[in-house]
Amino acid sequence: MTDCIFYGGKGGVGKTTCAAATGLELADSGRRTLIVSTDPAHSLSDSLEADLGPEPSEVDLGAGPGLEATDEGDLELDAGGSLWAVEIDAETQQERYEKLATALAADLRSAGIRLSDDEVERIFASGAPAGGDEIAALDLLVEYVDSGEWDVVVFDTAPTGHTLRLFDTPEVMGPALQTIQSLRGQASRIGTAAKSAVFGPMSMMGSGSTDGEESLGAFQERLERARDLLVDPERTEFRVVLIPEGMAIAESERLVEKLREGGVRVDRLVVNRVFEDPDEGCSRCQSRYERHAKRVSEVRETFPDLEVVTLPEREGEVQGLEAVWSIADRLPTPA
Repeated sequence: MTDCIFYGGKGGVGKTTCAAATGLELADSGRRTLIVSTDPAHSLSDSLEADLGPEPSEVDLGAGPGLEATDEGDLELDAGGSLWAVEIDAETQQERYEKLATALAADLRSAGIRLSDDEVERIFASGAPAGGDEIAALDLLVEYVDSGEWDVVVFDTAPTGHTLRLFDTPEVMGPALQTIQSLRGQASRIGTAAKSAVFGPMSMMGSGSTDGEESLGAFQERLERARDLLVDPERTEFRVVLIPEGMAIAESERLVEKLREGGVRVDRLVVNRVFEDPDEGCSRCQSRYERHAKRVSEVRETFPDLEVVTLPEREGEVQGLEAVWSIADRLPTPA
């Protein structure tokens, strides 16, 4: 079975770095690993020094710490590990669902089903197009897990607000699907041809079937399976990334609470950019060191039941495989 690790938190705290480092460590330990970025910033390409797109592509890891030379002189990972990565194009997905909303509403009206603006809004406002990127992420999550191609999928998620919507999506889509089920009943009274015309656009959300009921059912089933996976503590873990600042701690506390309310497993926090090893005789450095140490202690007190991992502050952005490799061993690898 494929396991999942999600990294979440506010924007700019280093989720991409953590996801990339964890992916490297997992691949180095012999796991077939896929890193998925749903962050619109798409900085995963910079972290892995790879040209990534909307389809998974294998990453050339270079001379990582666990890599050994083969007889031919090439470098390879231990025990068949490999690293793949993909950046979901949220804008493209958004356009897809906007077109879907327009097409479905138009076909419903042309088939004789008159929808008010409120009814159209009810169908789409809770999920698509407003949550199109989250819908795409959940749909792809199931696709990647079911493919059996990877042992672990690591998600570099969007900032906190988007992350919460991602985990809420299977539930908020319920009313939309119920409304469409009701509309299908109206369409059946118009006739088979009208029904096909009404629900043809919905095949975009299904498995390619031309039958609207089967397409909708398949889509709803995938969302439910995604939800089951998210709340399965044996397969999915969510790690919250933050920096040693008061506001970041408060926001992380809200995120952890929200995730646990949804039944999502949260075992550890990663406190990134912690100032370490101040220069002797530098009062400013010592002050910063003490301030960060105090914040880390506050994190441990706020989350006494969670493992707290710290990562050092570095000059500039953590970009490139060499930089990511340097912190990979500080992040715990699932057994």
